[in-house]
Amino acid sequence: MWSVWRLGVLALVLGMLEVSSVQGQNATTGPKVLCYYDGSNALREGLGKVTVSDIELALPFCTHLMYGYAGVNAETYRLRSLNEDLDLDSGKSHFRAVTTLKRRYPGLKVFLSVGNYRDLGEEKPFEKYLTLLESGGSRTAFVNSAYSLLKTYEFDGLDLAWQFPQTKPKRIRGWTGKVWHGFKKLFTGDSVLDPKADEHREEFTALVRDLKNAFVHDKFELGYTQLPHVNQTIFLDIPLLKDNIDYVNVAAYDQQTPERNPKEGDYTAPIYEPAERVVGNNVDDKVKAWHSQGTPLDKIVVGIATYGRGWRLVGDSGITGVPPIPADGPSPAGPYTNVPGFYSFGEVCAKLPNPGNANLKGAEYPLRKINDPTKRFGPYAFRIPDENDEHGIWLSYEDPESAGNKAAYVKAKGLGGISINDLGLDDFRGTCSGDKFPILRAAKYRL
Repeated sequence: MWSVWRLGVLALVLGMLEVSSVQGQNATTGPKVLCYYDGSNALREGLGKVTVSDIELALPFCTHLMYGYAGVNAETYRLRSLNEDLDLDSGKSHFRAVTTLKRRYPGLKVFLSVGNYRDLGEEKPFEKYLTLLESGGSRTAFVNSAYSLLKTYEFDGLDLAWQFPQTKPKRIRGWTGKVWHGFKKLFTGDSVLDPKADEHREEFTALVRDLKNAFVHDKFELGYTQLPHVNQTIFLDIPLLKDNIDYVNVAAYDQQTPERNPKEGDYTAPIYEPAERVVGNNVDDKVKAWHSQGTPLDKIVVGIATYGRGWRLVGDSGITGVPPIPADGPSPAGPYTNVPGFYSFGEVCAKLPNPGNANLKGAEYPLRKINDPTKRFGPYAFRIPDENDEHGIWLSYEDPESAGNKAAYVKAKGLGGISINDLGLDDFRGTCSGDKFPILRAAKYRL
């Protein structure tokens, strides 16, 4: 009994030392760990609901808590909450709830994130973000309202996950396909993503500069998140942006999704480019694009997703599971996220082999997991369809091992840190292995 008691005390002490050592790093100049939390997760029903209290166990591993999401008012161009009943003091006061966490976690910074493909409602949500840029008065309205929100609710900074038009999906082609596509372009040309791209690039640079100047007195910080499929050559003047932002968060995931690429499943977030893939759709190329234009390495943060993307497999998909793989749109929705082709890490775990599903059949039969010994592309899992062409699924996802590999890449390259998107999609209940927030933990330790 005495030995058991001593072991229990030792485990408690080690746990306290672990948390205190991680917390102590928050106030240092070490690598950043930007932890995103989508407040709308608190509005879910059942086991998918993630409250502010639920994410507190993650905060000792984070240097920044990034609360989302704010958006742009299409009429006034002011920064606004996307759910005032949830966020503002006149409602449930989520803004206040997250910023007061700083009192319990010294050194933690809390940012407000704007955009991030969450500000929807219009047919082309990015249009108001572009229109805002075109007028000095609109930019001033945005800057003033952003300053006011940060000041009122005691945020430490603003994360600009700005919505630009996304590049169009491209099919993966072999050598002959590339030659034929190039030949066709001689006659058809490429579609223009934004006719006023040059103006918008200059105007976005001006907005960032104006925000930085407005924030100086109160020492508010300013970061930029490059969302998936935002072409930095078209929209970003990196040499002028880099000195006015405290970090750039490269969200190099969702490179392939069942919405953009319904007929072809593939790695969603490779560190390096797999053979014969679309150039630039990987972490390393995005990092090089910023660094080659003068961005200090310690300003570049690499995004890590805590979710997977799934495609429906059919008879033509074959039996090997090797990507890129023919598919037929998104796979069925998960029980908690309830979005076709989109799974939290907890939902991914439930589909992989475990004692609870070893004897199940049909749609519950476990997927075959394929690890990535190269540490370059990430894992995937699949289940070939049955004789009725049903229940086939191919899944690309991030797990603790692959997240750790990304963190190791960041450390080896001398980059500024990582971001975790989203805490509410990590295994915050610890149902997979017993550890809560396993992706965050694994990535943090490898830094």
